[in-house]
Amino acid sequence: MKLIVMVMTMMMISEGSMIDQTCKQTPDFKLCVSLLNSDPRGSSADTSGLALILIDKIKVLATKTLTEINGLYKKRPELKQALDQCSRRYKTILNADVPEAIEAISKGVPKFGEDGVMDAGVEASACEEGFQGKSPLTSLTKSMQNISSVTRAVVRMLL
Repeated sequence: MKLIVMVMTMMMISEGSMIDQTCKQTPDFKLCVSLLNSDPRGSSADTSGLALILIDKIKVLATKTLTEINGLYKKRPELKQALDQCSRRYKTILNADVPEAIEAISKGVPKFGEDGVMDAGVEASACEEGFQGKSPLTSLTKSMQNISSVTRAVVRMLL
């Protein structure tokens, strides 16, 4: 019985180490660890798997941001033009960038995965700029930029 507990403990330590080792090579260790530990797949994933988990986090955040944008149309009609631009940009993240990144990582072509992940951050930044300093989406935009940056660092480990 003690042997089983010891083996399980060692497995848990080595699994945590993979996340820690990976996240130490990203620009935001705490964010990386938090994102990967929040997904049950993280404990057994290799670097490609960790990248795919992070890409899923980009997808979730983009979906959340689009929901927020849709709600703002009624609350802030004076922002319609900027909201339209943001809606297009976040749809690009969901319909082009995320699928491109998933396919590239899954097929072992991480360079194209990096492009998709990097573009998600660029799209979020462009959305923010469209408000000319009065964005109601700043928090979500910064989150997307941060997650994209962490994800890009993990994807680059596959190059």
